[in-house]
Amino acid sequence: MTQHPSHRRRWLLLLVPLVVGVGGLLLSVGLIRPGPGADASSAPGSGVLSSGGAQAEPPSRGPARPSVLPAQRPGQVPLSPEEAEREAQRQLWEKRLERARFTLDSYRKSTRYPHESRPIEEHPDQVYPASPERKQPLGKDQRDIALTLKQEKIYVVGDEVVRFFVGCENASSHQPLPCEVHSAVAREAPHMAQAGQAAPVPLDFNDTGRNGDEVAGDGTWTGSFQPSRQGFAMFEGTLRVEFRVRASGNAEGGAFFDIVFTPAAPATFTGKVREVVEKGSLQLYVGLQVRKAGRYVMAGRVDDEAGIPLAYVEFNEELEAGAREVRFQVFGLLLHDKKPDFPLRLRDVEGFLLREQGDPDRELVKALYGYVHTTQSYPLERFSEAEWDSEERQRYLAEYGKDVAQAEAELGGLSGPPAGSKAP
Repeated sequence: MTQHPSHRRRWLLLLVPLVVGVGGLLLSVGLIRPGPGADASSAPGSGVLSSGGAQAEPPSRGPARPSVLPAQRPGQVPLSPEEAEREAQRQLWEKRLERARFTLDSYRKSTRYPHESRPIEEHPDQVYPASPERKQPLGKDQRDIALTLKQEKIYVVGDEVVRFFVGCENASSHQPLPCEVHSAVAREAPHMAQAGQAAPVPLDFNDTGRNGDEVAGDGTWTGSFQPSRQGFAMFEGTLRVEFRVRASGNAEGGAFFDIVFTPAAPATFTGKVREVVEKGSLQLYVGLQVRKAGRYVMAGRVDDEAGIPLAYVEFNEELEAGAREVRFQVFGLLLHDKKPDFPLRLRDVEGFLLREQGDPDRELVKALYGYVHTTQSYPLERFSEAEWDSEERQRYLAEYGKDVAQAEAELGGLSGPPAGSKAP
């Protein structure tokens, strides 16, 4: 039977809300997803305000991940909490392993040579014996004028003479200024002063080319001091040279130099040196006549044929009184690593007897300045390429190696599948 058109329209009107309602239901349960251009805020559970004005609650997503869990890259399959915790532990042990390996390698490299035979670049302040220089304001109210100060040495032994140099310059432009050292005295340093101390001794500074001054009228004033012959023959310790300076007319100020004086050396270098290749290294034995037994600390510098500094060598041992030798070692591996041009030259040998108590803490030995000995020429094959070794070094390498082994073991245990899991 044919339906009337008005009846068909009535049925269509009844079907529209049904379809809309079903579509909304399907959309709400996720069977129908919004199209590419759909507004996410219109989806149920989006957290936007409902028609009643209340905020809809988002669906539950489970417990929040711990902050230590590793971040997920886009497109990466999410890790379970157990897997994420395992990955965080793995990353932690990777860092510990890196640190442990760095510590082990650093110690091994730094101890390839013995303590007493080191590349001289490790001792930049010891390449040459101390000859201190400094600058300071002329005075508290004359900071526009700077004093330029230098002394030949700090340690003075026996009848040695030490020179001091004083000049003036503009503090900002560093241009030399005329000045004059018009008074100077030597006295015991304040911390050494005791009852019955020696009276201050006047000293002469000049710029006339005499008494140690090298160039007359060059603006540098020079003073010489020989403690053993200028009132301090029986003194031992720190002496201070104080002086007053007049610069640029009426500006005046002052400063001081300190030296450490030993009146009688506990030992004397004989100047004789013998060399020998022993245990794969070049040994230099420096003759020493010991007057007082005790622990002696000595040092020397070794240059190559061209005078380029190569090694800083040390000696630190107990010596009995009498004819002795100080052994300076130029380590074989150091020679292989640096490949210097032979012959080598030993220079600027200095040292002291260490005192267990008292002030000063040392008795100085008169140094041998300049070149002391020139070696023979040797092929590098004469020397060993082995690293330095000792019980102490092996102990430290073993301890640092344990840290590496522990980190590797922990990391290895975390690299496989989790305990209890089955292979796919």
